[in-house]
Amino acid sequence: MELRGHVRIYRDTSLYIADSGIYNTETKRIRAVTARTESQPYFLSGKQVTSISDNAYLIKDGNFTTDDSPKPDFHLHARTIRVYENDRVIFQYVTAYVGKVPIFWWPYLYQSLNEAFSFTVSPAYLSSWGPSLLTQVTFPITAHIRGRLRLDYRQRRGVAVGFDSTIDYFNDSQARIKTYYLQDQNPLLNETAIPRKDVPTGRYRLSLADTTNFTDDIYGITNLTKLSDPYVMQDFFQGEFRIDPVPDNVLAVAKTDPFYTLTAIERFQANEFFTTTERSPEVVLDIKRHGLFGGPIFYEGETGLANLRLQFPQDSGFENYGTYRFDTFHQLTYPNTYFGWLSIVPRVGYRGTYYGKTWDLGSTMFIPPSNPLEPNFILPPPTLANPVKFDGDTFRSVFDTGAEASFKISRKWEDVQSRAVGLDGLMHVIQPFTNFSYVKEDGPNPTAVLGFDRFQPSTQPRAIDFPQFTSIDSIADWTVWRVGVRNRLETRRDDATITWLELDSFVDVNFENPYEPTDYSNLVNNLRFTPLPWMSFQINSQVPAFDKGFTEVDTIANVQPIANLQLTVAHRYLNGNPFFDNSSLFVVGGYYRIDDNWAVGVQEQYEGATGVLEQQRYSIYRDLSSWVASFGGVIRDNSGSKEYGVIFTITLKAFPKFGFDLNFDPSSEGE
Repeated sequence: MELRGHVRIYRDTSLYIADSGIYNTETKRIRAVTARTESQPYFLSGKQVTSISDNAYLIKDGNFTTDDSPKPDFHLHARTIRVYENDRVIFQYVTAYVGKVPIFWWPYLYQSLNEAFSFTVSPAYLSSWGPSLLTQVTFPITAHIRGRLRLDYRQRRGVAVGFDSTIDYFNDSQARIKTYYLQDQNPLLNETAIPRKDVPTGRYRLSLADTTNFTDDIYGITNLTKLSDPYVMQDFFQGEFRIDPVPDNVLAVAKTDPFYTLTAIERFQANEFFTTTERSPEVVLDIKRHGLFGGPIFYEGETGLANLRLQFPQDSGFENYGTYRFDTFHQLTYPNTYFGWLSIVPRVGYRGTYYGKTWDLGSTMFIPPSNPLEPNFILPPPTLANPVKFDGDTFRSVFDTGAEASFKISRKWEDVQSRAVGLDGLMHVIQPFTNFSYVKEDGPNPTAVLGFDRFQPSTQPRAIDFPQFTSIDSIADWTVWRVGVRNRLETRRDDATITWLELDSFVDVNFENPYEPTDYSNLVNNLRFTPLPWMSFQINSQVPAFDKGFTEVDTIANVQPIANLQLTVAHRYLNGNPFFDNSSLFVVGGYYRIDDNWAVGVQEQYEGATGVLEQQRYSIYRDLSSWVASFGGVIRDNSGSKEYGVIFTITLKAFPKFGFDLNFDPSSEGE
């Protein structure tokens, strides 16, 4: 059947529009001139369209796009295009256009219509890299395995190659493999003030992250990372480095139950330049809080057996040490309400810990910590110059008791109405609370206990209850009384009760506290204010109101005053903490949508204590209908050594199965 004029041919769910065409009603073959077809989410046109098999056709002098408009923002023009519906598209002698401007050319291009396929080209510049070109090809290997091949070139570093794979298998289990290797031309090149030495030229990263669901209640976790040197993540995977600068190496299998969790852990030092507490292995049984025999008394506990070894980096000068440890903890609580309004939860617990070895304090010379806030019974590790001498095994008992109490008072004001600040009635809830904790350690001198799960300096208040207090090798006698009050202002919004303003305040009275040698802790205030859906404000602060201490105030505000403008202002102030440097860090950022097509973004990070503008980011965004393009720059000041970068991004948003993505951001490269 031959048709002329404005021809429309429907076959199954496909539509063909042409000036003229021949359609064989028996074979369902099509031959058309100056035709176009659509098969969502892509569109095709060409001078000739010919069927080559069922659901497959050949296009001569054709165009391919995902932009559904008469004048698409982007398209691919090819001499020939072979389309296999719901499978693949094959281009020969193809040019990519943005508008009418050609930007790239390939002699051959294979485009899978499977969502696992994408192709990315990322031109980039970073002062520690020089001009760079990062490329990725993501493709399906099987129905459940996806691969990503990476080929990168950095002018100051050289060529790098990597292969990543994501494997989905039974019971929603998944494994992710990442590999990367380069022969670094400048391994000592470094945009920080920290000097480097002994960095190899052959640099690599090999990692495996796996979660295996053996059954509905048994699962395994694997996190393994092998690195060539301690700086490879910082140099080439900066986004991951900021989140996890010291990758762990751990294997675990867990059995879960409504009443308990049984976990077996194997943790080891795969990278000899990082300090690691090896657990080879550790088995832990956690029993969740539940009523004993259905009664009013609740029980919780945890018991673990571990072979522990603290491994220091090679050439650190410290001596490794280890021992077996058996630890068991049991606690009873009796929550109850008295007089219909007073909640009291008394508790009593016992912990017993067996250590296969201890320090021989009489034969080993230690230098006590010089920091006044560091407990004097926590000794620094032994050195090769002053090797450790061990004593025999020991058993330590810890008795703990205490009680929590609280009650609530509330009052309502139904006549408080304000659209400007989002109020539809107001209820003030006041909840005074108190928590008394008494711990008595009975056993050897706490200084003789080998430290593995030990005290770590922090600006945040420490837990005074078990099992929340996890530094079990640093337990000593304490008597602490925490007193505070919670204030909440609640209102109605969208048929729900929301917290309009919340303020938590508390202070610790230290009758005896080895971790804080003052009679009173800082006064802690945590304020959260969310008056409207487009506005939030938070201040977390600590001030030495009753005794000596340090000051910390963390502030963050997010506001969207108009539909097209988002602003973020944050500030961290820290002064007088003996473990951390003073800081007055300002972070200011914003995003403004000028119109439907243009937007700008900015972020500044300034450290007032040093007078250094640590980071600057500026971006301009252009919405191209199916594409979003951005151009910007980043400047980082790393303790006086500046690092510069240029960011150019073109992201295809209409057809996520295909991406010609000129995307570079040093903070998330490769992710």
